[in-house]
Amino acid sequence: MISLVVNGEARHVDVPEDVPLLWVLREELGLTGTKFGCGMALCGACTVHLEGSPVRSCVVPVGEVRGKKVLTIEGLGAEALSAIQRAWIAENVPQCGYCQSGQVMSATALLRARPAPTDEDIDAVLSANLCRCGTYVRIRRAVKRAAAELAGEPPPKDRP
Repeated sequence: MISLVVNGEARHVDVPEDVPLLWVLREELGLTGTKFGCGMALCGACTVHLEGSPVRSCVVPVGEVRGKKVLTIEGLGAEALSAIQRAWIAENVPQCGYCQSGQVMSATALLRARPAPTDEDIDAVLSANLCRCGTYVRIRRAVKRAAAELAGEPPPKDRP
């Protein structure tokens, strides 16, 4: 039995230690917001926070997560939408939506590390999370909007 804390709740799963965290979240715990994309930590669709840091859950064995805190997209907006989630909506970012949970989790970690990210900071995160719909311009605007909200400033008006 492996114990971990998922979205603030103690959870216990009876799976082999080498099962990827992604499959534990989706198949054992029913948290399907985290997506399977490539299975090789390349696309970012499976991004969750482990002890506050973004990780690709498709390559993290659940045995390495024993006793640790995991935050998924479901936990991020459990009480109320986060600033980044509100910005995502305001900037009309989602298209197909498949990559969005990973993008939101990565952007959330970015804003925690860099409250006033530059375009280069944002682009570095975006380049590590693939989006076939190509909503990168809107994602950049959403990150800037969320940063402004968190800083108590009005949203930027830099529309292309």
